Amino acid sequence: MFYAYVLRSESTKTHYYGSTEDLGKRLNEHNSGKVKYTKGRRPWALHYFEEYQTRAEATRRERFFKSISGYLYLKEKGII
Repeated sequence: MFYAYVLRSESTKTHYYGSTEDLGKRLNEHNSGKVKYTKGRRPWALHYFEEYQTRAEATRRERFFKSISGYLYLKEKGII
């Protein structure tokens, strides 16, 4: 399974959108400082995720989350 996810920074209350095959491992990478963008905004908590059969579907959803339409969708649904 593949995942599109939204993380929330506990320190700055900002959000990060991504996709991965191993959600637990990826969250650990974000919180251990291995990801450049998220390193300075730790700690991160998993805020929302969706599960997909293929990497392409998860990546497509991640790109949607990062778009204006995706942002408005997440706001409308009360996710962010």
